[in-house]
Amino acid sequence: MKRVATIFGCTILAAALATGASAQDTSMSFFITSTGPGNGADLGGLEGADAYCLQLAEAAGAGAKTWRAYLSTSDTDARDRIGSGPWYNAKGDLIAEDGASLHANPNITKQTALTETGEPVNGRGDTPNRHDILTGSSADGTRTEQTCENWTSSSDGSAIVGHHDRMGLRDDAPSKSWNSSHPTRGCSQEALQGTGGDGLFYCFAAN
Repeated sequence: MKRVATIFGCTILAAALATGASAQDTSMSFFITSTGPGNGADLGGLEGADAYCLQLAEAAGAGAKTWRAYLSTSDTDARDRIGSGPWYNAKGDLIAEDGASLHANPNITKQTALTETGEPVNGRGDTPNRHDILTGSSADGTRTEQTCENWTSSSDGSAIVGHHDRMGLRDDAPSKSWNSSHPTRGCSQEALQGTGGDGLFYCFAAN
């Protein structure tokens, strides 16, 4: 009888462990900032941008994770800052399994690229259009020269942006790119808004 009970208990334990191992954490690990810091592309560098991601995540109840802004600088590639995935939005939708899929065929659209509070971001056709998302990156997530002086300028320079809604003026790859569509006209808040943005950027959980 004891042998049967032991076997039965071990079976239950094994099943429980298997269930736990297969359970995937689909809590929010990706979002677009609902607002920018308000000083154009001067985000206080990568450190300031990361801190802003954390600030918004904490307000949304997701502050326990290590948050990183998806931004490149002159010596840093955005793709190397954000961990290995997978990443989910505020509603539990899978954005990408890993870095390779994120830069090949991510599930980033106007419907899935949500803010930290789970709200959509205005895109092309909306007023105001806010679909320009700061990245300073090429399509493969590596650095470009346009980063508004490594995210410390709100005047001179320009920054590469992507379109979270995957729409633009033309039916071409850059217009449909979530992370590398075109440069801004400048680094001030007004310049960013003038090309269809608002100083927003992507945040990813690196752990």
